[in-house]
Amino acid sequence: MSDARRRRLQALLYPLAYHDRFLQSQLPDLVEEPQAAFVTRTINAVVRAGVLERFHSDDELHYTWTSRDPIDLIDRWIQDQIHGDQVKERPEEERPRERLLRDGAASLSNADLLAILIRVGVVGESATTGGTKLANHFDEELDAIREKSVSELRHITKAVTKASYCQIMAGIELGRRATEAARERPVPIVKITSTTEATEYCAQKFAYLAGDAVQEEFHIVTLDTKHKPIRTHRITVGTLDSSLVHPREVFRPAIRDAAAAVLLVHNHPSGDPTPSREDHAVTERLTEAGKLIGITVLDHIVVAKQRCLSLREC
Repeated sequence: MSDARRRRLQALLYPLAYHDRFLQSQLPDLVEEPQAAFVTRTINAVVRAGVLERFHSDDELHYTWTSRDPIDLIDRWIQDQIHGDQVKERPEEERPRERLLRDGAASLSNADLLAILIRVGVVGESATTGGTKLANHFDEELDAIREKSVSELRHITKAVTKASYCQIMAGIELGRRATEAARERPVPIVKITSTTEATEYCAQKFAYLAGDAVQEEFHIVTLDTKHKPIRTHRITVGTLDSSLVHPREVFRPAIRDAAAAVLLVHNHPSGDPTPSREDHAVTERLTEAGKLIGITVLDHIVVAKQRCLSLREC
């Protein structure tokens, strides 16, 4: 029975996941479920769970997903419907802690990690639900959690108690300190004279960008006359744009370091290092600017979970 119910819910919700936004009037054309009452009940339940948002506009009822990856949220919601909201009701191999021990923390979603930090839910709201609500609320600005008070997080989910709030904040602060330590750790390399050495250096030095950053960050590595690294500088945070990455901001720290050359570095949070047209445009603009002031742009490295990639080789 549970397998049949799972398949029915998936058949209803999966087709909708391919639409960022849809109207209530479109539902009969988007799903094949014959029972309109079941469609309505399911959509209302998904809205109540915070997986889907509903709003009125132009006398139409609109729906939009609360995450850029709705399939993951849908699967977790269906799992809750089949096995119950409480973590202990789930099969052991599907519980967040067991999955962390088996597959590592990086394999877990933000909702699962937050559920582990919440640890124990309250009457009427489990740690799983609390983690999902927090992850949905801070989907675009996960780092904003650190700025919230216990009452502000409790307004989002009552699963956040004083104890779990302390655990969340301690986890965030420990992660921040670990990232800072990784950023400051010297990389044992003598000098950078090839694309291979440049990508190896950036893979080590900027590993935190590939694994943890949720936004694009643009950095430079300043190099001396023998192409030995001097130091790194973060220039911008946000989508790489040639209008934002101004040569003045890039070369000011390089001039201050008396650098002979620089490495350009930025990350792709998507995990795919394939450079965009904008990446190439930024590289060309900064290379030409560097020639004018006598600082060589040695390479531009994209760091991502899949691998690091040199724009000089693309």
